[in-house]
Amino acid sequence: MLEAGLVIVGSGPGGVAAAESFREHDSDSPVRILTADIDLPYARPPLSKEFLRGETDDVALHPPQWFEENGVELVTGAAVDRIDLAGRVVYVGERPHAFGRLILACGASPTTPPFPGGERALQLRSLADATALRKAAGGADSAVVIGSGFIGCEAAASLAMRGVAVTLVAPGRFPQQKRLGDEAGERLRDLVSAAGARHVGGVAVEEISAAGVRLSDGVTIDCDLVLAATGVAPQSRIAVEAGLQVRDSRIVVGADMATSHPDVYAVGDVALARHAIAGRHLAVEHWQDAADQGTIAGARAAGRDAEWDGVPGFWTTIGEATVKYHAWGDGFRRCRLLERGDGFTVWYDSGDEVVAVLTCNADDDYDLGERLIAERRPAPVPMP
Repeated sequence: MLEAGLVIVGSGPGGVAAAESFREHDSDSPVRILTADIDLPYARPPLSKEFLRGETDDVALHPPQWFEENGVELVTGAAVDRIDLAGRVVYVGERPHAFGRLILACGASPTTPPFPGGERALQLRSLADATALRKAAGGADSAVVIGSGFIGCEAAASLAMRGVAVTLVAPGRFPQQKRLGDEAGERLRDLVSAAGARHVGGVAVEEISAAGVRLSDGVTIDCDLVLAATGVAPQSRIAVEAGLQVRDSRIVVGADMATSHPDVYAVGDVALARHAIAGRHLAVEHWQDAADQGTIAGARAAGRDAEWDGVPGFWTTIGEATVKYHAWGDGFRRCRLLERGDGFTVWYDSGDEVVAVLTCNADDDYDLGERLIAERRPAPVPMP
């Protein structure tokens, strides 16, 4: 098929799914994954949960022999510096790698906290980061986690379950308050607390120093380690410099994952993808959506038809509780929380259409929400 074959930049879920999908449809053309990571491709969700708690070391997406058996060349420690679209070449340093089709699954990187001493904080994005954090936690009595997004909540709960005295600090009164509303945020705070971590909301971090973490309310928290879970930035530099269409730091792609260059695709955190059902471009940072987009891009690169039409979503655990979320990701107008046995469901709507559902130990509502969102139907309960 393609003399130069397929080159994939990035070994996260999108990149590996792209290789799997391409190989499913094309058993002969060369496939090469170039990744700056030094480790065998791994799953990221366990890093803040089972891996951090020391319950597993098995996070590999595939055993090493899988890549050889499937004719996928994996080049680790290979950061791509630039793309020559006219020459159909990507460069790792000065070493060229020719491509017939190119899939950019570059992901995102943690943002350094903007306050003094931010460089002192540990990060949690890669397996190397998680290994360093787990090692530090083994000798720590206390920790501060900055940021109450899902990664911050997961990590705070996991550290607390290891016996570390954890304080989770964030500007919002509750975790994910702006994104999910007050009631849902309050419940997420309760899940973090149930796992043994202390939540301190409504404060900003002013400095990290040898004395501890100084907050905007004048309190300084003494601790043995600090984890910053303060967000990520898409790694789109090489796309920008190559002249691909980029908006808000993400590579613009269609529902087929194709960029402004017909033989180049982008998936995952770095992509701003048009959704076939939503009818607009969405930015998502969910593991499953990155894998779904990779599957689409791999199929398209092999000459098959495919488009992104699944409702974005993910699931996670905070302590012992399972939390699941489906959403278009562009806000809501009304929400309603319902008790569900040992959990809860929050329905979100806008214009009398369900636009999101958040569940805790309520899988039937999660599955129903996915269908209602896709079909643009009203919530199954009266909304306030």
